Amino acid sequence: MTQSIRASLSSRLFPLAAVALAIVIFLIDTFSPLGMAVAVLYVIVILIAANFCEWRGVLLVALGCGALTLISFCISHGMHYESPAFARCLISLSAIAITSFLVLKNKASEAVLREQASLLGVTHDAIFVRDANNIITYWNRGAEELYGWSGAEAIGRTPPDLLKTIFPVALENITSILLRTGRWEGELVHTKRDGKQVTVASRWSLQRGKQGLPVAILETNNDVTERKRAEDALRKSEEYLAEAQRLSLTGSFGWDIATNKLVWSHETYRIFQLDPAAEPSVDFVVQRTHPADVALVLTLIKRATRDGKDWGLEHRLLMPDGSIKFVNVVAHATRDASGNIEFVGAIMDVTAARRAEVALQQAQSNLAHVNRVTTIGEMTASISHEVSQPIAAIVTNAGAGLRWLSAHPSDLEETKLALSRICKDGKRASEIITRIRALSRKVPPRKDRLSINEMILEVMALMRGEADRNHVVVHTALSNDLPLVFGDRIQLQQVILNLVVNAIEAMSAVPEGRRELSISSETDGSGGILVAVGDGGPGIDPTHIDHLFDAFYTTKPAGIGLGLAICRSIIEAHDGRLWATPNGPQGALFQFSLRAGKEIA
Repeated sequence: MTQSIRASLSSRLFPLAAVALAIVIFLIDTFSPLGMAVAVLYVIVILIAANFCEWRGVLLVALGCGALTLISFCISHGMHYESPAFARCLISLSAIAITSFLVLKNKASEAVLREQASLLGVTHDAIFVRDANNIITYWNRGAEELYGWSGAEAIGRTPPDLLKTIFPVALENITSILLRTGRWEGELVHTKRDGKQVTVASRWSLQRGKQGLPVAILETNNDVTERKRAEDALRKSEEYLAEAQRLSLTGSFGWDIATNKLVWSHETYRIFQLDPAAEPSVDFVVQRTHPADVALVLTLIKRATRDGKDWGLEHRLLMPDGSIKFVNVVAHATRDASGNIEFVGAIMDVTAARRAEVALQQAQSNLAHVNRVTTIGEMTASISHEVSQPIAAIVTNAGAGLRWLSAHPSDLEETKLALSRICKDGKRASEIITRIRALSRKVPPRKDRLSINEMILEVMALMRGEADRNHVVVHTALSNDLPLVFGDRIQLQQVILNLVVNAIEAMSAVPEGRRELSISSETDGSGGILVAVGDGGPGIDPTHIDHLFDAFYTTKPAGIGLGLAICRSIIEAHDGRLWATPNGPQGALFQFSLRAGKEIA
């Protein structure tokens, strides 16, 4: 029999029973010779009426019972009555009155409880009550909406059985805390009627009886499933971000200009080798900065504070163990709700990259040195001829001078001229040797402001013998008033030397009368300089032009394919560009451009 059917039957039987009982009591009290206060039994009618009547109905029933008592007394005794009978009537009326008062007071308390219960029923929180045996005795509407179980289905069952509760710790530990403190809070996982799991923030409150024994537990649950999912997603996102920062050696930071406070990610702490428990500060950043870069960092801090614009900086850090780190810092300026400037930025540890660049530069320098020595070795015959000429002239002039000194009389004027020619030829030989030593020696790159025309003339002076030996006519067209370039003299001379040597070799199969080499310099359209080396050789095969500057790619039978690759590497390191095109009417034209006066870090 369901609860609704029981309630329906009760609503019909109680009124009938109350009326029937009142009639029986009235008949007995009126017509029975019993000498007792039968009317006292009306209190039973009042108690029955309390089950189906509100306070107004109970009051009417009580007044009715009192009226029946008086009517019965009048019928039984009339105007002549004895004191005991009247006393019994008063006792009955007093019992009816007292019972009515107590019932009405209880009704008022029940009304307050029902009002409170109705508030629990309409709240969106899932609330239920279980007794000392863990049996559910109350189940509000919020619980019905959350779990899908109606009150009739939930009452009488235990929560672990109904909801398949998953506890964060053992239930015995939770119960122990509840009994000791009277409260417990935590997160539980419940299973709804449709089989879906839901995470709830649960609060338990223990109610004790008069003797201090547990009688009930009030449990309030709030659905935090979506919040937990969002928290889990955020936590995973933060973990992914932290791992990405660790792998890329890139930390993040925030800088509040108004308070001068910094907020660092874990990777930023690692880069600066600062304990994450410590609070970062601008002063600490300055302290960690390499002494040679402190002035640069302080200038940037001052400018960023004043201007509030995006900025970037690469500088060094000096770590406690004496090691040096290179860091690249970029920041974007934003404003908070109050309009104060804040910077959000990233700091990347580029130490490995900078060391790799240094190693690459060293490797390129070594390779370039090998290429220079190889080129000079290939020009040995020409260099020997170039040096032997002034030496032979020195010997000839020295012999002539000795003869003029031995003559009688000695010819001092001729001797002076011979000595002068000896000095000139000696200087010429010394210059040739100096140029060869400058090109062949291994020295670290050194950047200076240089005249491109001077470097061209120095290379052509060294190559004059090679050109003559190969019957090559050299034409120069060097523009005046060219801007200076910023670079390494030896490296740039090596580029010119390689291009000239390649041009001479390219014309080896051309008839002698048509072997012409041109070299020119001029300003380009952007204010820099443009150098061009052209030859009258067979030209460039279109199928080869895209690979001319690839390492180890060569069209020479005995070549190794490094010359042009090294040349392009040198020019690009000077922030320039090297390329090749056909030369009209025949041959090849190699050109490179350099920016004027731009310092290359």
